[in-house]
Amino acid sequence: MFFDFGAGEILGLALLAIILVGPDRLPHLAVDAAKLIKKIRTMSQTATSELRKNLGPGFEDLQPSDLHPKKFIKKQIANALDEDDEEKPKFKAKLDPDLL
Repeated sequence: MFFDFGAGEILGLALLAIILVGPDRLPHLAVDAAKLIKKIRTMSQTATSELRKNLGPGFEDLQPSDLHPKKFIKKQIANALDEDDEEKPKFKAKLDPDLL
């Protein structure tokens, strides 16, 4: 999960929602929130699949987390080093990933 909520925080937020929204409108609000989350999830999956299709071969296993610049650069450098190792087995470059 992205958020670190405990049982006490969730219970507190639920009580606050009941007080602010009211118990009669809370189920409708929950349904609307679920629809919004589903729509956002569908949009992100569609965008990811279009990105995979437009990037072409070699990006079939692309995940949205792979697009983080630091991860992307590390992966490209690792691939380049693997190709260099196949060509020149005598030389092995060492890179500190924390410097990227």
